[in-house]
Amino acid sequence: MLQAAEALSHGAITIVNAMATGQGAALGVDLWTRATVTLTNKPGTFVARNLTDPREDNVLPEIAARHVFARFGADKQFGAMIETESNIPIAVGLKSSSAASNAVTLASLRVLGRKSTDLEAVRLGVQASLRAGVTLTGAFDDACGCYFGGIVITDNVKRRILKQFRPTDGLRVLIHVPKKRTYTRDLNLQSFRTIRASIRAAHRGALRGDYWNSMTLNGLLYSIALKYDTTVTTAALASGAIAAGLTGKGPAVAAIVPESMKGDVRAAWRRIKGRVIETSFNFRKATARRLPG
Repeated sequence: MLQAAEALSHGAITIVNAMATGQGAALGVDLWTRATVTLTNKPGTFVARNLTDPREDNVLPEIAARHVFARFGADKQFGAMIETESNIPIAVGLKSSSAASNAVTLASLRVLGRKSTDLEAVRLGVQASLRAGVTLTGAFDDACGCYFGGIVITDNVKRRILKQFRPTDGLRVLIHVPKKRTYTRDLNLQSFRTIRASIRAAHRGALRGDYWNSMTLNGLLYSIALKYDTTVTTAALASGAIAAGLTGKGPAVAAIVPESMKGDVRAAWRRIKGRVIETSFNFRKATARRLPG
């Protein structure tokens, strides 16, 4: 019987978006994507299915698996069936692509019996995301936030982790998700020229440990550049959030909220169209295991 393996990677939200400068920061949250990769006896053939939303494009999982197999020459011996499932909303800025590329990459490595370091696995997934066209910068910050959890501050150009933080407990993550979706392929990096200096300042602040203020500044700046209404952000801040802002390319907005204030933020957001996700920080690394059989 041909082997199968599964892997799980969590989601993340933005602290500093790297699209303007190539330097970013992300915070792992307790949303997840699971991928199962099953070997087939059809060399070079990779077929993916999204079990959560069968209508969604499956190019990224196919490319991520193919990339790992080709890296070790295994595509000449095997093909693969890739299945993914997730509770991360797609194309709203919650790192669904990074979580998927992490999970498929890890499951592919495990099913082939190949060992790699954590950073090697992340970089393989980033390369697959670039090939699939789901990221403009490689989203190394997002991939690290999803893979390692906690706050990860990165240089995306050099694909280096600059610093990691573990935020204090007693805080919740509230995410306002409108119906609209925004796809990376529709963005133009030139839109961010006017905010580059301020985004660099937000990144420096995050490196110093002032990551909540950096998150708010970053979210407001990108909202202006992308012409998003900031009502969701300002409503959260006025209702007790210690940080709030656009996550990724949006349109979702994330807020960091003391437990005692989450009811107030929820009440403010009820007056704005969209659903609310409540979750927590994630500090667990992505994991993979061989399935029996």
